Amino acid sequence: MAFVISRCSPRAIRRLGLPLLLVSLALLLVTYVPGLGQEVRGNRNWIDFGGPFRIQPSELAKLGLVLWGAGVLAGKGRLLRQWKHLVVPFAPVALVVVALTVGQSDLGTAAVLMGIVLTLLWVVGVPSWLFSLAVGTAAVVGLYLVMTAEHRLDRVRLFLDPFADVDNRTFQAAHSIYAFSNGGWWGRGLGGSIEKWGGLPEAHTDFIFAIIGEELGLPGTLMVIVLFLVLGFAGIRIAWNTRDPFVRLAAAGITGGLLVQAVLNMGSVLAVLPIVGVPLPLVSYGGSALIPMLVAVGVLVAFARHEPGAQAALAARRESRTELSAQRRERGGVTV
Repeated sequence: MAFVISRCSPRAIRRLGLPLLLVSLALLLVTYVPGLGQEVRGNRNWIDFGGPFRIQPSELAKLGLVLWGAGVLAGKGRLLRQWKHLVVPFAPVALVVVALTVGQSDLGTAAVLMGIVLTLLWVVGVPSWLFSLAVGTAAVVGLYLVMTAEHRLDRVRLFLDPFADVDNRTFQAAHSIYAFSNGGWWGRGLGGSIEKWGGLPEAHTDFIFAIIGEELGLPGTLMVIVLFLVLGFAGIRIAWNTRDPFVRLAAAGITGGLLVQAVLNMGSVLAVLPIVGVPLPLVSYGGSALIPMLVAVGVLVAFARHEPGAQAALAARRESRTELSAQRRERGGVTV
């Protein structure tokens, strides 16, 4: 799927935005239907189709919101000089997606979605006062949601002391630290983790970064961070160099969402942030998170292929091949 989308033009990708968003909204609503929506560890954010077929619609909503939002904002043109056109209809629809995710008790994914929304608003050029208002409102609402839910408030309290209740409520946070401690500077070797054999919950999904630290040590964890920085730099470079407003917004939104989610995950695993329950992009096990993220990376590749510099290089390569073929024909050679 990533390969197919990487061969598409930006115009074709833009057309996918609205259908993808509508499908995401419909699936998010299905999670609220009794008997269809499935609750996993307190979050009612799954749809179970039987057997191994289980999806998390909020993961698909991230990509749908980016592509649709970028298309809507890019189509405004000169109307973007008026602040109301910067937020309507993008902000109300985005708030619906975020609200549906919050209603599933999935505050971590909602935080990633808000990161995408704020990234798009920043790149499109909202006034400073409006952007500050959006950030402040998101912070106040997030604080309210934490303060009014005992389990979330408990996570914040226990985050301050990961070893307060090692046998119960801080079991996961403490064993994540144990995994890094077991790995030391250089790790126990690939496959040598102890914590992944029942010690650390979600060792293959949300807390896989701790297992990387245990097996590959500091070099392994730093390599993961460097790879995310490289991917982030590539996305920012695409957004910076393009002349197409849609490409700029979509590349920035994808990159912003990916980096926000990576920081939230690694911060939770390292116990420098409260545990929010989001997977590490492109690393954690799980098709619902992996497939949309791979498609998003395919979108970035498609945008990169249509950069002015990339197009010029491709044209030069074609011209060089044409000249080489002509020379071979003149010498009586065979052109492959």
